[in-house]
Amino acid sequence: MHTPTDPSMPRPDLKDQENLSIYWDNHLRDAFDEAAPHIYPGMVEASLAHVLMLTRQGILPRGRGELLLKGLLTLWARTESGEQAYVFDGSVEDPYYFLEQQLAAECGIPTSELDVQLARSRNDLDAGVFRMVLRRQLLDQASLVVQAANDAAVQAAANADSLIIGFTHRRPAQPTTIGHVLAGLSEAMLSQAKDMLSIYDELNVSPLGSAAFTGTDLPIDPLMVGELTGFDSSFTSSYEAVAGAEHFMRLAAVQARITATGARFARVLLEWMTFKWVETPTAYTQGSSIMPQKKNPVVLEHMVSMAGVTAADMAATYANIGSAWYEDSNNATTDVQKHLWRAGERVVRFMRMMDGLLLDLRVLQLPDRAEIVASGATTTAVAEALAARGIPWRTAHDVVGSLVRADAPADWTADGVAKAFADAGIDAGLDAAEELVATTLSAGQQPELILARTQDGSPGSEAVRRNAAESRQRADAFGRDVQRRRSQIDSARERLMAAAADAGRGHW
Repeated sequence: MHTPTDPSMPRPDLKDQENLSIYWDNHLRDAFDEAAPHIYPGMVEASLAHVLMLTRQGILPRGRGELLLKGLLTLWARTESGEQAYVFDGSVEDPYYFLEQQLAAECGIPTSELDVQLARSRNDLDAGVFRMVLRRQLLDQASLVVQAANDAAVQAAANADSLIIGFTHRRPAQPTTIGHVLAGLSEAMLSQAKDMLSIYDELNVSPLGSAAFTGTDLPIDPLMVGELTGFDSSFTSSYEAVAGAEHFMRLAAVQARITATGARFARVLLEWMTFKWVETPTAYTQGSSIMPQKKNPVVLEHMVSMAGVTAADMAATYANIGSAWYEDSNNATTDVQKHLWRAGERVVRFMRMMDGLLLDLRVLQLPDRAEIVASGATTTAVAEALAARGIPWRTAHDVVGSLVRADAPADWTADGVAKAFADAGIDAGLDAAEELVATTLSAGQQPELILARTQDGSPGSEAVRRNAAESRQRADAFGRDVQRRRSQIDSARERLMAAAADAGRGHW
């Protein structure tokens, strides 16, 4: 039952444009404005391939095919030049019908005479175009991730001797180097790049030709359409082709991975700048409004925030897909696109800043030996040195622990160390006891010994340089893989446009 409201209280409007229904004004208009610039060019490209196939297969008369191809090529030229406008005026509900409207006008025929949707559904067209848009975005992201991985490896090799205090759980732990940290970061980004190429291969399977989800009785050639649009292969299940969302979830996850790992490093880098171990590059800072001496590297804070938003886009993607039926559904396909597009564009901006920070990384004032020793970072090395001379590990650990609780390593004395051994019940004889004392004092005062460590993957200078060299080789290989995939879809587009232009002129 409708209850009248107080006539003196104004009612908020339920729409902004009077010529639109409430649904069209509050959702379809917004969805069109967001989606059309992304998917319309791909819809034109896919339609060129579709019409070319229909005509070659004899499903469309040549005259009709040539008319449609000429019109589609004109629409394509508009998208390439930036002249195409995307205006939601209420005459059509979405980019799908907008394309038909634009094509009919260009061909000089009513939309009722169009054949562009013969043997095709909005379902497989959307599914195909979404993949076409996302694969290019993914390659843009992957290029930057690979480049940053390479640049991190270059800096790792250059800073293999840059000794710092390594932290665990936000407490000084052991000596390491800037190079060791950056070599690890490079490996993390290469892991992301490997995953991205795998996701690309899953994305680059054409759903075009699966129609609504059951295919068609007409003798179409989905393999031809897939080849013309640069796909590696075509669907094996027409149902999964339009209902599937695995590639969406995998893409959302790797986008969140990239920014999450980068945000973790951003926090470490912020600390290094605060310690003045590395310079705070002015180009990445903002000044204080009242403290003229400050350079605030707020870019690092923004990067952490960007990671949070990307994680939210991933969560929204999974929530939408998880709430949908396993069938063609806007929840699992159309409605997740905005999260993937936004996250993809954000990843590009994020990785540009990440790579810029890596390129501008400059050592300023590394901690000296006394500072590293005073932090307690050398105590594990002392315990290991004692264990190497026959002291049981737990005993050595307990001895060093008692020494650290009494004094900082720089203040240890021969008498104090000897007493700690005696208290632990260690009776090694005079000469051996003197050697253990000397070992304890020496190992605790020489954090630079870690630079000579030979274990692969360790902070040892040569180990870091080997690691960095291997990472650069991997980055180079991944970079070539990315470029090969980009060249493949670029070449396919060029071949499609040339074939469509020839056919439009009657040269079949």
